[in-house]
Amino acid sequence: MKRKKNKSANAKKTIRKNSLKNKGIAPGSVVFTGNQKVEKINIHHLQYDNQSLEEETLDNQNQIIINQLSKDKINWYDIRGLHDTTLIKTLGETFNIHPLALENIVDIHQRPKFDEYENGLIFITKALSFDEKTLRVHTEQVSIFFRHGLLLSFQETDSDLYFGVRERIKINNGRIRTRGTDYLAYALLDFIIDNYYVILDQVEGVIENLESSISENPDENLKAKIHELKKELLIVRKSIAPTREAVNRFSKSEIDFIDDRTLLFIRDLYDHTIQLMDMVETYRDVLNGLQDLYLSEISFKMNKVMQVLTIITTIFVPLSFLAGLYGMNFTHIPELQFKYGYFVLLTVMFIIAAGLIFWFKKKNWF
Repeated sequence: MKRKKNKSANAKKTIRKNSLKNKGIAPGSVVFTGNQKVEKINIHHLQYDNQSLEEETLDNQNQIIINQLSKDKINWYDIRGLHDTTLIKTLGETFNIHPLALENIVDIHQRPKFDEYENGLIFITKALSFDEKTLRVHTEQVSIFFRHGLLLSFQETDSDLYFGVRERIKINNGRIRTRGTDYLAYALLDFIIDNYYVILDQVEGVIENLESSISENPDENLKAKIHELKKELLIVRKSIAPTREAVNRFSKSEIDFIDDRTLLFIRDLYDHTIQLMDMVETYRDVLNGLQDLYLSEISFKMNKVMQVLTIITTIFVPLSFLAGLYGMNFTHIPELQFKYGYFVLLTVMFIIAAGLIFWFKKKNWF
């Protein structure tokens, strides 16, 4: 337990230290505030329309050549890794991304939000994953910058967060190849938010197991797990709540390249975030109920122990009285001279004990 606390304290110190990296510098400065999670930054590029698809992979350890963008096709650059600020600046200059947007992209402690700039829109949110063994929620900041014909997505690790969207584009499945970057941005956000449901389903499974364990054999480890899960749900809530606000702003955007047909899907996405918030609040209430259940089970268990001890004490009180009475060191105790006095006393003790046990049984006290 102490080791876990030390790890948590060290993680908090690291977060505070990294969050102070951009303190006091000019707005729009590109300063990475996180920890390097990949050796090299990979850039996956897709250029497509409803008839053709081209794909290439670049990285920051080789010369990156950005070809002239086609005005008639969608260009999606998926950047995996944020520590190379020189590369981020180069991408900003190449695609004319606002400095404040670049600053937000590399600041991993940024609150999920949606901003509009003259040369594009940016959506920042958190991708979540849940470890059912350690009961820890891991967060990864993702940013989506897009304008007509161009979309850049940024993430901290090399994991393919959008593999489902990528597959839909490759097999030309559905409307994604016939729509613009506004719909592509929606598809990426939808994929991230759908994963929130997966996270909460995993949390629900853990909660059900905790409930069963508490009913069968409550112990101190279960109490610690409930407390840990409540803290992790708070992280989930802090990710979903501002994302809901950002999606709401996105749904009300009046930028000309956002199709009205896409806005319908974005409003549906907003409904999903509301539902997710309701689920988080429900699970937090359930965990509070599990805490009460744990305390009730512990009290019930203690009451059962006290009940058994009380019954044993009640049975032995009269027996102890008789044993103490005839164990006194007086010379003239009439029953001591009786030939069968010992056996009579044992018989009386047995009858008293049996009578008490029968009476307790009849009262359903045990």
